[in-house]
Amino acid sequence: MSAAFQGSLLDLGDEVAPAPLDESVRRTELGHGAWLDVRPGWLAGADALFERLVQVVPWHAERRQMYERIVDVPRLLCFYGEGHALPDPALDAAKSVLDAHYADELGEPFVTAGLCLYRDGRDSVAWHGDTIGRGRSEDTMVAIVSIGAPRTLALRPRAGGSVLRYELGHGDLIVMGGSCQRTWEHAVPKTARRVGQRISIQFRTHGVR
Repeated sequence: MSAAFQGSLLDLGDEVAPAPLDESVRRTELGHGAWLDVRPGWLAGADALFERLVQVVPWHAERRQMYERIVDVPRLLCFYGEGHALPDPALDAAKSVLDAHYADELGEPFVTAGLCLYRDGRDSVAWHGDTIGRGRSEDTMVAIVSIGAPRTLALRPRAGGSVLRYELGHGDLIVMGGSCQRTWEHAVPKTARRVGQRISIQFRTHGVR
């Protein structure tokens, strides 16, 4: 079930710009060295950026091994590796603000950007942690900017416990830090609700996928 993208009444401008990251960022300590930072509405003009990225990003579908079958990945993808030009100046601006804010704590810049296009409620991502590469054994950060219609990002501790849910879209920012990729999992569940399209932009550091 799909729905046309509907912009937010709070995001009417075409100029796309990230806000400063200061006391407006809300940190939640998750325990065992894991934490989340959340900044609602961080990227002003996010709806205009969504419309641009839908058109200019070379989206593609992928198929992956799932147990004994090859299955379609339920979303469209595009990955910008280290040294690759990002598809819009707004993403460079967002990365610069993230680099400056987290420089002391992270100790390195964000260097890659993975983009996912969720076309409707059938598109999703299963429970996982970003543990390919350094994330398997080292603390790191993954910063996610959500543009377009809100979708649920769910998080749960690997050891078992309550599930956290965040409705993210229209320029919201969430940063998963510390041991979060090793001690927690996250997912975008399927939904039967009528939902619009969403793009997730994931900034990562060197050697983390």
